[in-house]
Amino acid sequence: MQMKPLGSTGLQTTRLGLGCMGMSDFYGQRNDEESIHVIRRAYELGIRFFDTADMYGPYTNEVLVGKAISDFRREVTLATKFGIVRDPNDSTKRGFNGSPEYVRSACEGSLKRLGVETIDLYYLHRKDPDTPIEETVGAMADLVKEGKIRAIGLSEVNADTLRRAHAVHPVSALQSEYSLWTRDPEDGTLQACRELGISFVAYSPLGRGFLTGQYKSFDDFAPDDYRRHSPRFQGENFAKNLQLVEKIKSLAAQKNCSAAQLALAWVLAQGDDIFPIPGTKHVTYLEENIGALDVRLTKEDLQEIEAIAPKGVAAGLRYPENMMHSVGR
Repeated sequence: MQMKPLGSTGLQTTRLGLGCMGMSDFYGQRNDEESIHVIRRAYELGIRFFDTADMYGPYTNEVLVGKAISDFRREVTLATKFGIVRDPNDSTKRGFNGSPEYVRSACEGSLKRLGVETIDLYYLHRKDPDTPIEETVGAMADLVKEGKIRAIGLSEVNADTLRRAHAVHPVSALQSEYSLWTRDPEDGTLQACRELGISFVAYSPLGRGFLTGQYKSFDDFAPDDYRRHSPRFQGENFAKNLQLVEKIKSLAAQKNCSAAQLALAWVLAQGDDIFPIPGTKHVTYLEENIGALDVRLTKEDLQEIEAIAPKGVAAGLRYPENMMHSVGR
């Protein structure tokens, strides 16, 4: 498992990580015992990068991840996030808080739930429209000085916000959605990352599971699955996007790999500074995802993939319209 610098602040971790969100929230029923097994199996297979957030659950995913990595904590890069505040009476409603006071209290809460003394990579999950980014990052910089966090990350911000933040304190990583059907970062944020020496962490590199080819119908999603409310998984959009997946599956068969492995290999091929963190609750899919590291895409392969899945190919918004305002700020 290849190790690479995560930004320019001293962190190093594996090119492939594990996103743990779906183990506790958004994607149907949870099974903590199985999820802990997945995390520990990921470690056995060489993964050293684990991603969570305080709002997953909320709060329960941090507890789960902290328990799962406790035996090998010092050997992994632990990332968590703050800044999205969910309504305790209605989990579908959320606000944003990046105030200096909240930065500190959120960090203290995460440290306690994770059972650790230091968080390796601490992200602002979404920019607070009411707090200048300089104030939020300034408070995060204080946490670095105090040893509570090792490095600062941002999630789903635009290039201008990234530059302003980096001027206050070096940012190690920007996390945003990036996959064959979500290529928004190519509109400027990836370039800004490279100009500033900031690594890019790609979440949902498998299109929230859709690019794996395992979903054939809207009814494949559990009643409490978030994807039932996502435009790309509804009506005509589902049918159009399914046609894209069939083309990816066909090309993958030619490469003797799965559609998921081809989709992940494409993200990995976009640069050594890109770290995909596919999520799964099952060991079988974990092992399949790791197999993407063995898929070598030639220049011709990449050209063929581009023809199949050009930028903007996906039908529908990547989030419900009322949530799109929180990305790219």
